[in-house]
Amino acid sequence: MAVSSLVRRLLPWLISIAALVYVFGYATDWTRIREATRQANVPLFLAVTVVDKIVFFLFWAFLQAETLRRFVGPVPWRSVLSLRGGSELVRAVNHGFGDAAYFLGLMRLLPGRVAVVVAAAIVPFVCHTVVMLAQLTLALPFLDGGYARNRDVYLFGALGWGATLVGFALVRFGPRIGFWRANALAQRVAQFDLRRLRPILGWFVLLAALDVVFQRVTAASFGAVIPWWEMVARIPLLYAAISVPSLGNLGTRELAWAWCFQEFAPRDVLVAYALATNATFLVLNVLIGVVFLPKALELVSEVKKAKAEGAPVQAPLLSDPADP
Repeated sequence: MAVSSLVRRLLPWLISIAALVYVFGYATDWTRIREATRQANVPLFLAVTVVDKIVFFLFWAFLQAETLRRFVGPVPWRSVLSLRGGSELVRAVNHGFGDAAYFLGLMRLLPGRVAVVVAAAIVPFVCHTVVMLAQLTLALPFLDGGYARNRDVYLFGALGWGATLVGFALVRFGPRIGFWRANALAQRVAQFDLRRLRPILGWFVLLAALDVVFQRVTAASFGAVIPWWEMVARIPLLYAAISVPSLGNLGTRELAWAWCFQEFAPRDVLVAYALATNATFLVLNVLIGVVFLPKALELVSEVKKAKAEGAPVQAPLLSDPADP
């Protein structure tokens, strides 16, 4: 096994284990965690979290199918939904294996390996990133304390917009750059008509608004009543933090919530809420996967067959943490 492949497999385990040991072994009082959970409005939390998961599951299936239709070729929405549903069960056991199974299924639907990877992974990721940065920027004038109290938000926004502008410059002027011109993936990206992204961006704006509402309500059900504009501004930071490779965001989500919103709620309340969110999403992934069990078994079989035949199995180049 290549060293890079071994690192990719072990890194999520190491990060999650280290984060969990730190969060629950040193930095958190379990008595307070249990107390925060007992005082939470669990029925409200579960009801909204279930709706959150279903809405995001359907939205992402629709958006990825729409992206494929716009940039690759015609694909039935129900086929993408079936693939995503089947991969949820696999993802609950092994996130990387689930992603690989999903992309292998997409490549069975549509020819063109590079085109499918770009359309299904990079395009939605970029659209969501732009919307998140716009969301953060919109909230800046409404944050209490201005720059002095929110340096992390301002810094993240500046770095994010800077990276985004560099990316768009590469797309716009890439064909004139030697090392970029020689890359097959870069050539495919350069062919994209960015104007065709407008409807996708519009759907992501709606998704971002729903996300703010869902997370604000579920956090409040645990007693973490976070001001609306703080939630709008800091959700992009939260997603950046949990984008670190991990096992289903275990450990990283707890640390991210405790860091991003430490001024607005007790640490133990935030950790209890994040832990409950992780556990609920894990159960929901399994339940959705069971609904699509035949497709899940088919995907596992296809991945094993591809590996046995020596065919490379494409995992996503980017993984959006907003897609639970």
